[in-house]
Amino acid sequence: MRVARAFNCHLGLADMSQQMSCKELMKVLGLGAVAFILGVEWLNWLKRRLRDSRGPLKEVLFFPSPQVCVEHLFIRHKHFPCACPLPHGVETSFSRLLVHLLSSRVSLDLCMFSFSHMELSRAILLLHKRGVVVRVVTDRDYMTITGSQIGALRKAGICVRHEMSSAVHMHHKFALVDSRKLITGSLNWTLTAVQSNKENVMVTEEPELVGPYQQEFQKLWEANNPANHKPQCTNGQLNIKTCKDK
Repeated sequence: MRVARAFNCHLGLADMSQQMSCKELMKVLGLGAVAFILGVEWLNWLKRRLRDSRGPLKEVLFFPSPQVCVEHLFIRHKHFPCACPLPHGVETSFSRLLVHLLSSRVSLDLCMFSFSHMELSRAILLLHKRGVVVRVVTDRDYMTITGSQIGALRKAGICVRHEMSSAVHMHHKFALVDSRKLITGSLNWTLTAVQSNKENVMVTEEPELVGPYQQEFQKLWEANNPANHKPQCTNGQLNIKTCKDK
């Protein structure tokens, strides 16, 4: 009997020891998770401080840009490397432009005279799919040229407005990312401009520069609201294009 009691007592102590070990393990894991989260937050804070210490973003990109693979910018978690024959892992002016565009999280306002570049269209459509609010103002004549991507944007549900006056061109080339980053320059969003022309693009977060472009975009957006213009007839047919304010 004494042996049995001693054995049972030993088992009880072993169970208590095991339970304590499990509790201690869970406590250690919990503390580790908290430490990891705090570490990530600290790194993010440090990045913000370093960025602020350098001042607002200022970057200049020159074109033409060499043709390289940019697939990794669209599919970040792709398990297999892209098999295309283009150079991989090379940063160019065009890849930097895509990086800035795809950094959008809330909104993208785009004024573009000529837009036929497939990869740039893909970037805008991807942002729209992610839930980014995209607004586009373009030129009434150039939006219908062969290869224009404006139709694809409209088909996807992106709100596009064009210059309503036939007497002037909407010749701007700029984008506003999340209302804080300005991308502007001479570059039309065409394959020729990106790969062949001498062009420039400036990217900045300087509030003194971003602000006036925000005002200009909003002015164009409101001025070209189809609801404020009479429907036009084309070849005897009524041409009505509507795009509600967002």
